[in-house]
Amino acid sequence: MGNIHTVGPNEALIVSGGCCGSTRKRTIVGGWAWAWWLVTDVQRLSLEVMTLNPMCEGVETAQGVPLTVTGVAQCKIMKADELLGTASEQFLGKSVKEIKQTILQTLEGHLRAILGTLTVEEVYKDRDQFAALVREVAAPDVGRMGIEILSFTIKDVYDDVQYLQSLGKAQTASVKRDADAGVAEANRDAGIREAECEKSAMDVKYATDTKIEDNSRMYKLQKANFDQEINTAKAESQLAYELQAAKIRQKIRNEEIQIDVVERRKQIEIEAQEIMRKERELNATVRLPAEAESYRVQMIAEGKRTQTVEVARAEAERIKKIGLAEATAIESVGKAEAERMRMKAGVYKQYGDAAIMNIVLEALPKIAAEVAAPLAKTDEIVLIGGNDSTTGDVTRLVGQLPPAINALTGVDVSKVFSKIPGAKA
Repeated sequence: MGNIHTVGPNEALIVSGGCCGSTRKRTIVGGWAWAWWLVTDVQRLSLEVMTLNPMCEGVETAQGVPLTVTGVAQCKIMKADELLGTASEQFLGKSVKEIKQTILQTLEGHLRAILGTLTVEEVYKDRDQFAALVREVAAPDVGRMGIEILSFTIKDVYDDVQYLQSLGKAQTASVKRDADAGVAEANRDAGIREAECEKSAMDVKYATDTKIEDNSRMYKLQKANFDQEINTAKAESQLAYELQAAKIRQKIRNEEIQIDVVERRKQIEIEAQEIMRKERELNATVRLPAEAESYRVQMIAEGKRTQTVEVARAEAERIKKIGLAEATAIESVGKAEAERMRMKAGVYKQYGDAAIMNIVLEALPKIAAEVAAPLAKTDEIVLIGGNDSTTGDVTRLVGQLPPAINALTGVDVSKVFSKIPGAKA
């Protein structure tokens, strides 16, 4: 019977022995293997990194100064078949602690040997070089055991006789002295360098400003040229656009005119049809009824005209007859009045001044009545003045009567009175 064994990448499986008395040894990393019971030996070997802390106490250097040195080493078993076989021969059956102890003793032995060949200053100042030297010397020995040194560093270096402290004081003083001198030189060099840098900066600034101005001028010139070309192109494009737009507008206008012409033609045709329709409608609804109404009105007017003419003729005949009658009556009255006036004139002629005097005397009461009419409404007349004044006023009033009578009747009373015998005007 047998059994299956598996192993990860951090372990190595060493299978030895087998059926039929085989002595072949196999190593498997990250795989599996078949093992026979009782006749096959299966063991595991760790391939993980092992951290070691080698330490050498009181080891004298080349100057005889005892130093204590501690370090850190990272080691692992190499997994190449030949080297893994070598490691399995030396470490198979041992624990990881035992393997670490073996490698640690080897590293400490080489560390002591190399430390005895170096001075304190070499060990203290250049630890990397010291560690590289230890690794270089110890690598062949641990390599023959199938071990690989991945890294080795010096962790600490110190002594019990205060050599390093004294060395540090002297070094510190020297360093301070060198530092002060270095500071002074550095300040001097810094001032010089600063001035040179400032000068260089100013030179660079002036050169840069000059280049900037040149570039700005070139940029402005090129921009002006570009702007001119762009403006020219824009103007040409604008003119071409406007020309094309004008052509398009002209075409559109022509089409619109054609459309207007067609529309107007259609409108004219429609209007002509509408006129004909309206004319027919007018004939049917207005003209024919109007003609009929006109004929009717004409007939009615003819009848009324005839009636009016006849009425006018009758009225004229009536007025004519009335006028003739009135004329005859007026003629008769006129003739009678004329005869009366003729007879009155004959009487006036026969009697002469006596008849005129009679007429005046008959008119005097009427004149007196007309003159006294306003005085009839007077309640009281007050005459102001003496006797002479009153007489004068009456005389003046009586003197004004003949002109008033002459104005009213046309008869000169003074002349009439002068013709009366015994009367004085």
